[in-house]
Amino acid sequence: MTYAPVNRLSLYYESHGAGAGRPVVLIHGALSGIGTSFGTILPLLAKTRRVIAVELQAHGRTPDADRPLTVEQLAADVVALLDHLGIPTADVFGWSMGAAVALRLGTDHAPRIGRLVLASVSFHDGGMHPGLLDGIQDLRPEHLHGSEFHEEYLRTAVDPGGWPALVEKVKRLDGDLPQWPASAIRALAAPVMIVLADSDIIRPEHAVEMFRLLGGGVAGDLTGLPACRLAILPGTTHTTVPHRAEWLVPMVDEFLDA
Repeated sequence: MTYAPVNRLSLYYESHGAGAGRPVVLIHGALSGIGTSFGTILPLLAKTRRVIAVELQAHGRTPDADRPLTVEQLAADVVALLDHLGIPTADVFGWSMGAAVALRLGTDHAPRIGRLVLASVSFHDGGMHPGLLDGIQDLRPEHLHGSEFHEEYLRTAVDPGGWPALVEKVKRLDGDLPQWPASAIRALAAPVMIVLADSDIIRPEHAVEMFRLLGGGVAGDLTGLPACRLAILPGTTHTTVPHRAEWLVPMVDEFLDA
């Protein structure tokens, strides 16, 4: 059990594997933890590199704090963890909410980021399928009882009774999704790999839009390959992206080593 004191928060993290290159930080999705988001991905990545997996405020083994969940604050917590560990730059792999946090790291903390893997990310609220979040404010904590997210929380949380408070904070985050202008995406210094399920909560058109802003969508045989990449996983939904480790990890490994 490893904790870092960051921004008045006791942030849980794990360190796995070793390697001479930059470590990669794994950032989980909303209501999830390390196990549900990266349980099968982490050990494969750790075969060739150092992997640091975090559990963000109120998630998993990290206690809650008297503040809302915002991608800006969560990104600042990750930067503080890098400071605590003496890591000047790291690659980052985020899924869902974790991908939004990773994108915020890329736009707001660029000197600390090497490469970004963004799985199921949108940079504005038009990225999701229309109406997907309609009724989100009617979601109650008990609606998720028995889900893999709730079961993981009961196994790992310092206070298993904190589930209702976490659900409420995630609802508020979903009600005010982070936004980036197209100019911020174009200006990203870090090479980016976009990962999407073919049946994701994010529209494939949005992923292609972001890919083009990053310099993708070109005739690579004539122009050369761009620094960015796009991977669409067939027969996959949003919540089964973490189950595609056998497909994902070789692609991610090759991208991080490029």
